[in-house]
Amino acid sequence: MILSLEYRHSSARYLASRTVTSTKAGSRLSAMVAGNMSPLRLINLAAPVVPGEGWTRVAPRLSGICGSDIGLLTGRSSPYFSSVSSMPFVPGHEVVGETLDDLPDLPAGSRVVLDPVLSCEPRDIESCRWCADGRESRCDHVTTGRLAPGVQTGSCSETGGAWSRQFVAHRSQLHVVPDSLDDERAVLVEPLACAVHAARRVDIDPGATVVVVGAGTVGLMTLLALREVAPTAPIHVIAKHRHQQERALALGATAVHEPSHAVRALRRSTTARMHKPEWGREFLLGGVDVVFECTGGASGLDSALRLARAGGTVVVSGMPSGSVDLAPLWLRELHLVGAYASDSGGGNGQRSDFAEAIELAGAAPIDGWVEPPYPLRRWREAMAHAVDAGKLGSVKIAFAPGKD
Repeated sequence: MILSLEYRHSSARYLASRTVTSTKAGSRLSAMVAGNMSPLRLINLAAPVVPGEGWTRVAPRLSGICGSDIGLLTGRSSPYFSSVSSMPFVPGHEVVGETLDDLPDLPAGSRVVLDPVLSCEPRDIESCRWCADGRESRCDHVTTGRLAPGVQTGSCSETGGAWSRQFVAHRSQLHVVPDSLDDERAVLVEPLACAVHAARRVDIDPGATVVVVGAGTVGLMTLLALREVAPTAPIHVIAKHRHQQERALALGATAVHEPSHAVRALRRSTTARMHKPEWGREFLLGGVDVVFECTGGASGLDSALRLARAGGTVVVSGMPSGSVDLAPLWLRELHLVGAYASDSGGGNGQRSDFAEAIELAGAAPIDGWVEPPYPLRRWREAMAHAVDAGKLGSVKIAFAPGKD
């Protein structure tokens, strides 16, 4: 039997969580929800079965908690995902672990990170047009093939997930970790790969003005990736907390702004005109060229749409939640671009997002980003910490599943 954190969907709990966390005390209550009303349970499960040739069991060393996990547990994630998941499942997709079975080019005991997308190759079916082009994040077959539905490891009932002492993965999902990369950096590779993917989703002209909304894990990693993709572009970061502002500057942000001052500050730097509607927040006529929304919240996306210039681009990197006024999208003829997961090549011969992320994880100033990990048995404390990470000065909260 394998100690695991299992998610079981409950409509009643989902609606109750969504109602509670929509209040002004949402952050405090989110921690309470994670503890008392959560559909997450610590149980012993049968070890996941290797589905076939090319698969291995993986023992996690560190497993991260991401914003989409918190959204799931606090009722903030969209019901859209219910039909592309299979219940019950073990969450967790940010992981560095050790393989337990020998594969032809990957011996047991190899230290690996996981690309969680369960695309055509793990499902043992003919490649859809996206997978054939190296764009696995767009796979059309995430509900078919040899596996139960699930867009990725951590939402599929048959693979297990990283919030466990063991899960299974296909060879195509695994990337060997260099000896020079310690576990604390390696567990950040998957979210870094997502950030690299987001930064590559749009072409950024050398003189373009870029804004990153949010400086949590997603925002800081997006800034890191953007500095690689667009090293000379002015990049402004909207950061709520002082430690986030300091980290953003250390990573090369041109300027950082508190949310309440961002519109006015960007008006000055872009010579745009600011307008205040009868109801709602200020917006710019003029504005910035590209905005990356990295909070996953309605307020962040609302800000992004109000900051972009006519014909500009808004990239949604954080998993969106909540309703947003789309009037700026229509009136200013904006380009709204999604950025999900990562790709192996994008069809144009470029290096995979994971290859770039592994290199970036080894070079970037990210020491201290991962807090001391929690054992699975202290999952309530871990969730409370993750919910309030911004307030507490933390970047990444993680489990050490093998730790008692």
